[in-house]
Amino acid sequence: MPAFEPVPESAPESVPGPVSPATSPRSATRREVLARTGALGAGIAFTGALTELFTGTAAAQPPGHSGYGPLVPDPGGLLDLPEGFRYRVLSREGEPLRSGEGPVPSNHDGMSAFPGRHGRVHLVRNHENRVTGRIPVPTVEGLTYDPAGKGGCTALTLDGRGRVLSERVAIAGTAVNCAGGPTPWNTWLTCEETEDKAGTNGYTKDHGFIFEVDPEDPHRTGAVPLTAMGRFQHEAIAVDPRRGVVYETEDAFERPFGLFYRFLPNKPLGGRGSLRAGGRLQAMRVPGVPDLSSIQQTGTSFDHVEWVDVPDPLATTTPIRLQDFGPRGSTHAQKLEGCYWGGAGVCFVSSFARGADGSAADHYGQIWRYDPERRRLTLVIVFGPDTDVQLPGESPDNICLAPSGGLMVCEDGGGAQHVYGVTRRGEVYPMARGRNNIGTPEEPEWGEFAGVTFSPDGDTMYVNCYAPGTTFAVTGPWRR
Repeated sequence: MPAFEPVPESAPESVPGPVSPATSPRSATRREVLARTGALGAGIAFTGALTELFTGTAAAQPPGHSGYGPLVPDPGGLLDLPEGFRYRVLSREGEPLRSGEGPVPSNHDGMSAFPGRHGRVHLVRNHENRVTGRIPVPTVEGLTYDPAGKGGCTALTLDGRGRVLSERVAIAGTAVNCAGGPTPWNTWLTCEETEDKAGTNGYTKDHGFIFEVDPEDPHRTGAVPLTAMGRFQHEAIAVDPRRGVVYETEDAFERPFGLFYRFLPNKPLGGRGSLRAGGRLQAMRVPGVPDLSSIQQTGTSFDHVEWVDVPDPLATTTPIRLQDFGPRGSTHAQKLEGCYWGGAGVCFVSSFARGADGSAADHYGQIWRYDPERRRLTLVIVFGPDTDVQLPGESPDNICLAPSGGLMVCEDGGGAQHVYGVTRRGEVYPMARGRNNIGTPEEPEWGEFAGVTFSPDGDTMYVNCYAPGTTFAVTGPWRR
């Protein structure tokens, strides 16, 4: 039996159109949703079927909690949480790394938690530093890809009580490390969100790659780009734990916007270092849908999704999204961000779309789910305010599954910044709010949240504030 099922390069020419839900959900207003969830004044308005993210169906779920109550102002001025929850600051930018390699780098972004021996937890954290990053990731021998790169990852090891035992550089010399994702063999794939080539911005090597990071011993993986997985403005990845297929999102900034990819490894599920053996990179094509933003009704599905080989994964002369995918092209979307595996499918986020930028239609955030068994793509959730775009609740970014069911969503929009929970019943509740004003009293500003993840035992939520770079550990009555 093969490690993953062979999939044809494309589906037959004759394919059905979109499949609309039997009963289309009414688009609730922001005030209606927030009134239902007890979060009036700070929440997400959305429509959709959350169970699709977990089971692939829209079956009703039993009643569950709708949150942990209102957020309590933090006297420390950093993080508001519901009553009964508390946080610990694990690390802040500018403080000395415990390894002595230099200061903690800035721009904390994507992150994941991995189990260690004797109850320990390993955190791998991205630093989305560009050439002008405030505090670069220190260069370390054997872990540095390009000395001119300011980005990379740091790794923290925590003991069974959540205390930081070590903090060190995990990879350096990369650029704009935005998100990524964990592998089934407990390594982290960090993604460069750039297409800069050698000679641009002082770089000595091409950038726009994925790198594998071993959270326990980064020297085992080193700083080797996984070139077969493509060179583009990467955002996040998710691995199919049964087939070994790796799904990748592209957060391109200009039209034509990014693509949704899959990578078919030559050695699927082969463990640490196996992705260096190469494979085949393909882009998604939804027949008749050149731009996902044109789909607005939650529950709309497309069967027989096609996958087309990428002509030049290294983008030697032409960015991948501009390459020739044949007369029927490929399917694009603006701001493709979070990507994760849930249930029997892969889910990915389009943070927003704006017609003024060149998208087919406007939206404030979507979650799509692809079922590889059925080759079916479904629009599951649409986020966004119905009236006041200055209110929070738009631009979902990093997302993870919560141990008690549902989602945790990092907001990356204007105004106050939140981590929201979304129950499997579709109820929205505020989980955290940033309090550290990095603007002025007259024009306040708060750093976005990123990298939300949970400890292997589900008892602790870890989350980053992007600026000033801060990593929090949040504990409390999660199983209530």
